[in-house]
Amino acid sequence: MEKLKPEIIIFDVDGVLVDVRESYHRTIVDTVRYFTGRKIPRSEIHRWKNRGGYNDDWKLTHALVRSLNHRVPYKTVKAQFERFYWGEHSDGNVARERWELPRAALARLARRSELALFTGRTHRELDHTLDRFTVRRYFRQIVTVEDVQRPKPDPDGLLRILDGTDPDRTLYLGDNVDDALAAKRARVPFLGVLSRGSAVHRLRVHRLRELGARAILGTVTELEKHLR
Repeated sequence: MEKLKPEIIIFDVDGVLVDVRESYHRTIVDTVRYFTGRKIPRSEIHRWKNRGGYNDDWKLTHALVRSLNHRVPYKTVKAQFERFYWGEHSDGNVARERWELPRAALARLARRSELALFTGRTHRELDHTLDRFTVRRYFRQIVTVEDVQRPKPDPDGLLRILDGTDPDRTLYLGDNVDDALAAKRARVPFLGVLSRGSAVHRLRVHRLRELGARAILGTVTELEKHLR
């Protein structure tokens, strides 16, 4: 890591820059319970995400509902998910999320490298968060799920950000299997971000290392130390 001097640092959003345990994860639990009457443990969410291909929380929620033998159309599940997430006036579970990387640290990182975002969020979801926490100005490039034909684990979003830059001169930070797979396919160095001592760390750390993670950070705030 001492030799890594990225020209571009690319961040995933959920689980890296934003704590989504009480926003997206809570919404998954609320939506599954709405349709099935069962409250699934959070560990079940992480187990499904470890399979790969479930970076999309709408898709994951629908799959969980179906796994409990409830045949509900995808559009119906998605609509209820959105109601729990947004609430009436952005006062739903979205109001519970927290930004993890202080603006002072973002400013220091932005002085040394170009900062970018590659996320599975939609523009509406991402815009709300960037504006709420007033951090948009630090990111020169932003790629959402709506900007690519093939979402993660395909590397299209990373390749769009690189735009010819040597992958070895970049870095991608993510927290799940699809992030690591996208980085591997784009040949971009990858750092995992998993809270130490958490259930998700225990469930996912070995898999991220298998997929080539150069290090596993306990929080995104450790990035500056690793780049020194």
